[in-house]
Amino acid sequence: MGHDHGHGHGHGHGAATDGRRLTVALVITAVVLVSGAIGAWVTGSLSLLADLGHQVTDVAALVTAVVAARLAQRPPSARRTFGLGRSEVLGAAVNALALLAVTVWVAVEAVERLLADTPPEVPGFALLIFGAIGLVGNLVSLAVLSGGSGSLNVRGAALHVLGDALGSVAVMVAAAVLLLTGWPYADVVASLVIVAILVPRTVALLSTTAHVLLEGTPPGMDVEEVRAALLAVPGVREVHDLHVWVISDRTPAASAHLVVEDGTTPQCEGTGHSSVLDRAAAALREEFGLDHSTLQIETPEHADHEEHCPPPPVRVAVNDPVTPRQT
Repeated sequence: MGHDHGHGHGHGHGAATDGRRLTVALVITAVVLVSGAIGAWVTGSLSLLADLGHQVTDVAALVTAVVAARLAQRPPSARRTFGLGRSEVLGAAVNALALLAVTVWVAVEAVERLLADTPPEVPGFALLIFGAIGLVGNLVSLAVLSGGSGSLNVRGAALHVLGDALGSVAVMVAAAVLLLTGWPYADVVASLVIVAILVPRTVALLSTTAHVLLEGTPPGMDVEEVRAALLAVPGVREVHDLHVWVISDRTPAASAHLVVEDGTTPQCEGTGHSSVLDRAAAALREEFGLDHSTLQIETPEHADHEEHCPPPPVRVAVNDPVTPRQT
């Protein structure tokens, strides 16, 4: 006897809202990308080039995120019974990998320039102007994304935009140093600062997406506490085959077999086990936010083998014998 308790009505709405915000951020980032490309070509700045590389991956990341958010709105089907909510997690993983690749490339290029006898000359004033343009655009995009649901998809896109914002700040600092001191390595050092800030955040996002894709336990949730909550339900003696995982970062789920007190066979109607299931599902939902749970009832003597229900009683209609009428 098993019951499935699922509530997924909020996911589609959250994905739709995220899709709109991601689209706005995409348009803004595309404009910043064009500005950055012009700036990198005019100045020859490595920090602007690093920022441009991030902007290119940002546009790709936001396109991926928008598509993933659209896919997540599709309802479940016979082929994909959980829907396509996990596409957002895949999008976040792809974006993090792309950002990590660009960051490594910028680090290598920066080291080569540091080792060069004469680093390229970079005009400080032009660098400052293009850095400021990029910073304004990135801050607007971050403001748009900050109102989203906080899903991995949005977080991955926001991480890209944050990288651009930090890059723009580093570009402006490098420009100020160049204008005030003329130190030729300011631009290269700024690009390395961008790398140092982004790498830990990118690795953390990759770790989170891998955890979801490997169906790990929801962050902050203790499986033993879930087991204890189920054991505290009146009528439950044992809990086994307990699994708690994340379908997507917005949809935690659980399944378990509950061994109940001795009594009638759990498969039969009218045994009262439905109340145990309801209480157990309510405990998971109220204490842990596990709206999607699949629970199966077993009794101790029937936990390891199948038991058949007794046949329902057969009602036999008995007619009074017809007494001949006396004449």
